[in-house]
Amino acid sequence: MEPKLRMQIKETVREILEESDMETTTEHQIRRLASNKLDLDLDKSEYKTYVRHVVNSFLEEQKAKQEDDEEETGKQEQEYDDEGNLVICRLSAKRKVTIQNFRGANLVSIREYYYDGGAERPTTKGISLNEEQWSTLRKNIPAIEKAVKDMQDRDM
Repeated sequence: MEPKLRMQIKETVREILEESDMETTTEHQIRRLASNKLDLDLDKSEYKTYVRHVVNSFLEEQKAKQEDDEEETGKQEQEYDDEGNLVICRLSAKRKVTIQNFRGANLVSIREYYYDGGAERPTTKGISLNEEQWSTLRKNIPAIEKAVKDMQDRDM
């Protein structure tokens, strides 16, 4: 691929990434938008691989920038839910991951929540993992990520 074309693809993809919602946008959508802007089929393997590289580089830069921002502002305040459980992260407006102690057992809880009288309450939709189950899941994350990536590659 010519250096000039490589630069055009990189600039176009990064421009699209800057304007995109990274929670919902897929690599396929990025390629399609860039293909339209450049009037070039970026689904061809040589282009597809390069676009994936540009997207991954962008995501790594964003992650590093976020980590730097967190270091500059100091440790972010920990959030606790209405029941006193530590909120690790919010997966969506209705789902979050918490650490809780239930009957003496520490649990990683991934659960849906609803609002009741202004208070956030857990639903029965979700899962709580004890330390052994969490450890097993954590050890298998690379296999899960690979399977998800393989599925995404098949969809493209």
